[in-house]
Amino acid sequence: MKKQKKIILLLLLPLLLTGCTRVLKDDKNKAVINEVTGQNLTENIVCRPTDLETIKLYEKNGVKIDELPYCVCKSDKVKVKVTETLPDGSKNEVEKEVPCESFSITSGKYDGLWTTIFIKPLAFVILFFGNLTNNFGLGLIITSLLIRILLYPITKKTAMQSEYMKKAQPELAKIEAKYAKKDQNDQTVMMQKSQEMLMVYKKYNVNPVSGCLLSFFQLPLLIAFLEAINRVPAIFEEKFLFLHLGTTPKIGIANGNYWYLVITLIVALTTYFSFKATTKDQIATNDDMRKQQQMMTNMFTIMIIVMSFFMTTALNIYWLTTNLFTIFQNLLVRRRMK
Repeated sequence: MKKQKKIILLLLLPLLLTGCTRVLKDDKNKAVINEVTGQNLTENIVCRPTDLETIKLYEKNGVKIDELPYCVCKSDKVKVKVTETLPDGSKNEVEKEVPCESFSITSGKYDGLWTTIFIKPLAFVILFFGNLTNNFGLGLIITSLLIRILLYPITKKTAMQSEYMKKAQPELAKIEAKYAKKDQNDQTVMMQKSQEMLMVYKKYNVNPVSGCLLSFFQLPLLIAFLEAINRVPAIFEEKFLFLHLGTTPKIGIANGNYWYLVITLIVALTTYFSFKATTKDQIATNDDMRKQQQMMTNMFTIMIIVMSFFMTTALNIYWLTTNLFTIFQNLLVRRRMK
């Protein structure tokens, strides 16, 4: 157990020692929100936005946009405003053409291990596929799928453990029933129960700890990907199908675009089936435990519905892509194990 804790700590160490995504706040320490889209702005973005309203909000709240590279260069040169000092000491603002510096993995100053190793490379991949497909919604989906494929060997093992657990359930239920009426405070009795359960785990190749440990292995990458999304303004400035990626469903629906309601409902449905597929094979030896699992599934789905109304469409699309991949993965694993 100590060894597992050390592994988890090492995986989370870069996140603990270096900076994460910071919400942009005004002089009253309140989060800055783009009133047009409903998006909470990120302070430490890795490349500059092009939306004029967004630029004004950043400049108003002390973020030096002109020091950042462009997310994507659409031409070799760009026009920028430069302040020149005249011979008489007065200052004059002029417009000049300068080479366009697009974002790369090495752009900007060093910002800690977490940003250097995880955030910037992932941001670069999103921008690469967004530029390649000429749509950052597609770029986001492609990158999401690539990450899930990369993590597939780990998530496959977790799904297989669930299938093994499903086969072991009848025997585990018998053991639970066998010891249900015995003294639960008797250490000898509980030791016998544990030994019998361990024999069943061994018989069906179940490792109760591995599922949790494997989840921690993928956690840093998934957290980093969410941060990379939030730190690339270009993602939130475009449309995907009928939806603006930076707009929250709350604002979209209020403006009369009910496609935002559709995406929220789809996210809710896929979350429900994804979470249910993950939890239904857990040990549920009696009606009370089954009711608790169902209640957890329902509560989690409701929570996601509420959150999705206030999340940007880009994050909803990421969540939807992840859910669909999880559902497909579980179906694939079950089909192969039959």
